[in-house]
Amino acid sequence: MMNGWGGYGAYSGGYWWMGLIGMVVQMIFWIGLFVLGVYLFRRIGKHTPIETANRRDALDILRERYARGEIDTEEFHIRRDILQSK
Repeated sequence: MMNGWGGYGAYSGGYWWMGLIGMVVQMIFWIGLFVLGVYLFRRIGKHTPIETANRRDALDILRERYARGEIDTEEFHIRRDILQSK
């Protein structure tokens, strides 16, 4: 029985390239998994609490309405105090 690169061994018949394809597929899998992990880790880190984002948005809208003259100073202060107390 012959082993090695010729004869009846694992690499006989010129199928050595199948091992290379398997290695490449495995490397693509692990690199893709790593990239996905980094992407998810960065995305989770960028999230801000919803309450903080909504309060900032509401205050910005209130300031814009005050600047346009839609509400007076007294109403602005009342609504600002309500938003900041939540």
